[in-house]
Amino acid sequence: MSAAGLRRVLPAVALAVTSVLTLAPAPSASAAEPDDYVALGDSYSSGNGTFAPDANLFCYRSTRAYPELVARARPDTRLTFAACQGATTDDIVETQRTSLSPDTDYVSLTIGGNDIGFAGLIASCLSGTDAACATAIEEADRKVDRELPAKLDRAYAAVSAGAPNARAVVVLGYARFFGPDVSCPAAGGTSPDLAARLNRLTDDLDAAIRDRATAAGFTYRDSTAAFTGHDVCAAAPYLNGSSVSVADGWHPTRAGHADGLAPLVRQIVG
Repeated sequence: MSAAGLRRVLPAVALAVTSVLTLAPAPSASAAEPDDYVALGDSYSSGNGTFAPDANLFCYRSTRAYPELVARARPDTRLTFAACQGATTDDIVETQRTSLSPDTDYVSLTIGGNDIGFAGLIASCLSGTDAACATAIEEADRKVDRELPAKLDRAYAAVSAGAPNARAVVVLGYARFFGPDVSCPAAGGTSPDLAARLNRLTDDLDAAIRDRATAAGFTYRDSTAAFTGHDVCAAAPYLNGSSVSVADGWHPTRAGHADGLAPLVRQIVG
């Protein structure tokens, strides 16, 4: 082919190549990874009180519990639900921490109540003598003051190590069960004096949790305000009191999870 002919052909070839490249689809951007949300903790997080252990019977994980509600409400969120009824700070360190990873974006947890024997204490106070109840409350107070802070520090350190890149770790406090009226059947015969003592113990427990969670660099959320007016004897309770279901008594109701706890977590994780 002559030089003149080649000069005539090359523009046509270039145009054809350009057309092909223009028509070829551009490589698609990889889909954004979902946020990894890990829910740790005890029965307050697993779902006791919802009367629906439909996600895991042994740990009483419920699809009505606040972790599930938070995950469903957030677009592109992947939940690892590790909370389990009866869990203590030791369970966070020895078992539940394995659910965390450097890819974990958000963590929520409730822990500490079982370390001071809170559930057993209420049962003891409602079924035992006044002297036994007073002794149980005194022992729980001692544990809050002398044992719980170090246990919380150990558990929170395990969470920090397991999820070093987490954008937020939300630690929830426990709610007061009793309001000014304790005359309803759900109060289980609790006297006004005993109700006040149990509420003070809850406040002391929450204060210890708030102090150590803040020291760990976590975000603490107090549930007192959200649950005020929704005690066991309220018209719209967020807490179960005495119940035919031992596993559900003295735990947040479905409304407590949906309208009390879940919004507290959403304030932080969006």
